[in-house]
Amino acid sequence: MFDVLHSGALYDPGVAEITAVQAQCLEKLYDYNHTRPSEQAIRESMLREMFAEFGEGSYIEPPLHANWGGRFVHFGKKVYANFGLTLVDDTHIYVGDLCMFGPNVVIATAGHPILPELRAQGLQYNAPVRIGQNCWIGAGALIMPGVTIGDNTVVGAGSVVTKDLPSNVVAVGNPCRVLRPVGERDREVYFRDRAIPPELLKR
Repeated sequence: MFDVLHSGALYDPGVAEITAVQAQCLEKLYDYNHTRPSEQAIRESMLREMFAEFGEGSYIEPPLHANWGGRFVHFGKKVYANFGLTLVDDTHIYVGDLCMFGPNVVIATAGHPILPELRAQGLQYNAPVRIGQNCWIGAGALIMPGVTIGDNTVVGAGSVVTKDLPSNVVAVGNPCRVLRPVGERDREVYFRDRAIPPELLKR
């Protein structure tokens, strides 16, 4: 039954075999969200147990919301997620090293058929999401099922990402589109006209 979650086929997510295991994952997620700020080591240990992969130096600010408590989520090293990350992790979510997520980002792998007759049966399908290394996903961005985002890409706050994005671009909007490449001016200023101190640049 669990193979169907990752096959892309339509299936009923409410069957007992699935919901029983999912409930166990959500119990662990509940415990994580009720840890104290001083319990950093406990949080890291819990995330390593909950996630498929959780890289060294990664951290998620509670509250975390996840359909499967991170069971199918693969985080690289030094990934940081601010408050309110939502992972609709009915199938795999891959996040590369050094990625950052602003508050209230949603990454969804699950979808439902457009045809009303199928939706009335409670059916859904899943498509994996892949995010490359060193990406910055702005606050409130929504990343939809099946999307791949390339390395070093910045997704603007509030964007709705429905299609793949290449590496080394700034992309914004609803639907999210490439605004411009990451360029030479980005090596000169970090916010509006504020200059980057030369000693911080690695060429």
